[in-house]
Amino acid sequence: MCDIQLAADVFPTEDRAKVAAAITRLFPDATIEGEGHIIGRSSSVDTFSEQLAKQKIRAAARKLLLRSVNESEVCFRLNKQVATVGKVSFSQENHPLGDIHIVIRSDDIHGLIDTIAPSFKGASL
Repeated sequence: MCDIQLAADVFPTEDRAKVAAAITRLFPDATIEGEGHIIGRSSSVDTFSEQLAKQKIRAAARKLLLRSVNESEVCFRLNKQVATVGKVSFSQENHPLGDIHIVIRSDDIHGLIDTIAPSFKGASL
């Protein structure tokens, strides 16, 4: 079980519905609230994990997630514009239109990361 908090600013030049859709493309069960600052909550990493596999970026995502662990949570940012087309792009820098800020909490955060982006060490390709 996990608790996912999502947040993104909606700038005057943006359509709130499109920003909300960017979040729900990666976290379809998210409940979204707010206007100028969107807050969302989700409990499923399934679609996010599937997209990492489709894009073949699980190993890179795993490294970033493991580096971002703080006790029982992991915090990271996703590029909001890329998310509008249902793709994952982790942000390391500030973008002009901002990012989607994500905090995932779990009693077993390392086990959850194993679910999101499994390690394939020793697996034959």
